[in-house]
Amino acid sequence: MATTFTWNVSQLNRELTDGFVYCAHYQVSAESDQLDAEGNPYTAGAYGSVGFQRPDNLLDYDSLTKDQVIEWVKTALGGDEKIAAIEAQLQANIDERITPSKGQGVPWQ
Repeated sequence: MATTFTWNVSQLNRELTDGFVYCAHYQVSAESDQLDAEGNPYTAGAYGSVGFQRPDNLLDYDSLTKDQVIEWVKTALGGDEKIAAIEAQLQANIDERITPSKGQGVPWQ
């Protein structure tokens, strides 16, 4: 079983005077290669936002790339350890859906 994790930035908050990006809103999606009974992949997702400190050398807003800002987000979150924790939680959500550990109902009719 393999899961693909995709990081995305849905919005940036910036100062209009100089283009300083002070906040990024991000999403992480996880998609398993295992399929449910209807043939759809198991998925999970997370979202959040992180703030940034003004850098010494400000980059031009129009020159920013998605990959660059995703790296900023990951760094602001705490680097590899935090990224691994987020992805592990999404994997746990998918695993619970594939093989549930809890149920509901009553034992009588």
